[in-house]
Amino acid sequence: MQTSDNSRHDGAGPDPLALDVRKSAILNAVVTEYIGSAQPVGSQHVMDAPGVSVSSATIRADMAALERDGYLAQPHTSAGRIPTDKGYRFFVDHLGGPGALDPVGRQQVRQFFDHAHGEIELMLEKTSGLLADLTDCTAMVVGPSHELATLRSVQLVGLGPRLALLVVVLADGAVQKQSIDLAEDVDEGRLADAARCLAAHSLGRALSQIDATLVTTGDPATDAVVSVGVDALRHLGSAEAGDQLFVGGSSHMAAAFDAVDTVRSVLTILEQQLVVVTLLRDVLDRGLSVAIGTEHGVEPLASCAIVVMPVSVDGEVTGTIGLLGPTRMNYPLALAAAQVVGNRLGQRLSESRR
Repeated sequence: MQTSDNSRHDGAGPDPLALDVRKSAILNAVVTEYIGSAQPVGSQHVMDAPGVSVSSATIRADMAALERDGYLAQPHTSAGRIPTDKGYRFFVDHLGGPGALDPVGRQQVRQFFDHAHGEIELMLEKTSGLLADLTDCTAMVVGPSHELATLRSVQLVGLGPRLALLVVVLADGAVQKQSIDLAEDVDEGRLADAARCLAAHSLGRALSQIDATLVTTGDPATDAVVSVGVDALRHLGSAEAGDQLFVGGSSHMAAAFDAVDTVRSVLTILEQQLVVVTLLRDVLDRGLSVAIGTEHGVEPLASCAIVVMPVSVDGEVTGTIGLLGPTRMNYPLALAAAQVVGNRLGQRLSESRR
């Protein structure tokens, strides 16, 4: 992560987030201590931090100056200081890179992807759980679009006289399912005939390229089932089908905030798939990998920060991973985990295409 990736400064005039070396070291020490303790930080906790070799009185004076400049806040008269969103932003913009996972975390990621097999959807769901476990944040994984994936298998399974389940296996390993309503009662034999016709004229094609004028079977009742199946296939490959979102570790939100209303608001947002997917993409589109507090523009998440990383497959961005936590989240760990997991996930998705 380069500093410019997350900075909101446009380069015109002096940098509003510029601090001298000592104040920068003090601010970083306060942020680091507060991330770990969730308690206001006093001058005594800062004295031994790297780059801070001054008296407690000087530290208190600099902390007061940082408070006046909006980097720190003092929740109580006798308490220490806590970072503001501006303070967190300075901290994130001056990390110098996402850091590295510790050996235990790296081993956990390595073992996960060494044993991640089977359906793509199941792997994506488990990936969100892995990220949540690594970071103690809520993890979000937006799966790749299946629009260009070719079909390997098409099946129709009867669920009732006029209800069937379309099951599609794609070349990228994804398994898609959609229920379809039928105009007339259909037995298993007719469903099997319709499935064979669908397979004969759609296997090897991308979902977005399924031909609406498939060769007919000669039986009007079977052709009617085939027609409904074609419509379902085309829908699975359309933008209307929506993105797949997998959320892991929602329970971490309950532990992150004392206010029940805040937890409820955050969990309500996480249940809205379109809102979450749009939010993650918007942060990336703005050139950010971290959005803090009100920066992401979703008011119920004003007490949260979001870390976002794209997932690339063969050089093409096809998915997104994100981490949601309180503004005092462990940013170095979150960025490191997001980068490592995102890279490994992209590699695995690339392998599944071959």
